[in-house]
Amino acid sequence: MSGNTFGRIFTVSTFGESHGSALGCIIDGCPPGIAIDSNEIQAELDKRKPGQSDVTTPRKEDDQVEILSGIFEGKTTGTPIGLIIRNTNQQSQDYQHLKDVFRPNHADITYQAKYGLRDYRGGGRASARETAMRVAAGAIAKKYLHSQGVHTQCIVTQIGPIAADTMDWDTKNKFNFADPSKVNELDALFEELIKEGDSVGAKLQIVVKGCPAGLGEPVFDKLDADLAKAIMSINAVKAVAIGDLGDTSKRGSVIRDEMTKTGFKTNYSGGILGGISSSDDIVIGFTIKPTSSIRKAADTINTKGEDTEISVTGRHDPCVGIRAVPIAEAMTNLVLMDHFLRNRAQCGDVEQVLPFNNNE
Repeated sequence: MSGNTFGRIFTVSTFGESHGSALGCIIDGCPPGIAIDSNEIQAELDKRKPGQSDVTTPRKEDDQVEILSGIFEGKTTGTPIGLIIRNTNQQSQDYQHLKDVFRPNHADITYQAKYGLRDYRGGGRASARETAMRVAAGAIAKKYLHSQGVHTQCIVTQIGPIAADTMDWDTKNKFNFADPSKVNELDALFEELIKEGDSVGAKLQIVVKGCPAGLGEPVFDKLDADLAKAIMSINAVKAVAIGDLGDTSKRGSVIRDEMTKTGFKTNYSGGILGGISSSDDIVIGFTIKPTSSIRKAADTINTKGEDTEISVTGRHDPCVGIRAVPIAEAMTNLVLMDHFLRNRAQCGDVEQVLPFNNNE
């Protein structure tokens, strides 16, 4: 395997580059009979497409998805689903000056080391543009999970030094930020970043509601392990946490999620115990580093190993965390979909319920 396929039963293989002719994916192992149309997939893609506000990249792409196979008369057929998005607004000339120079804190130098060559136009496969196909595939997983009562949501909880004081999951703003009272502060921050040609990182949180108990495959394919891998595979993600164990001063007697006949008292474990879902909310936090491609000058080397200076022009996000929201939701849904199918294949009709008396 070359690392371009995700999942065990519900698999997604992506292809294409940021400045190639198109991006695409093949979804295999999807159950037949799931009602889905291009509008439902497009709705998810519209959440992550570039050029939607003054605080994201100005690159304009409609990200119009085409269904090539696997869906007939509005339903999945059980055969491989082919999806494609054609690139229409490439400006590859913006990257010509990077042909022989490595961008700091970017995949340029490691791709060169691995393959002996690289696509310097926007980073090729290392570009976050590849994630459009993950979002497209995630839309199909989302439709199936909704039929099972499972709902996934992601929100931004911190951008640079500005952290949310409240968690409003229903708020709508251009930063996808949990605390709407911070929007004016964020506007001022981004005005400064754009003026200086700099960037900041972000923290985000995912919550999955309605996930039943029993998902997860010990010992190496634990649900939290697969979720962490999925989120870590998103561009610029550098840290992932399951549950709420950031405060190491709390003792085991506090964070052990005691139980009563009506359920768990707390959820420090983030809804997963021993790698298997517990039926409580699944909670995932993750951190995204600042955008590496920025206008502010930096020291680097060229392909001859000579010292030089670089300033990256082109169209880039001052904070990639803003557009990571639908990507994180998609990757979470892909993992859950795969584990639903794996659990059904192994356990069949075994009743997987916890002995809580939720009627009291």
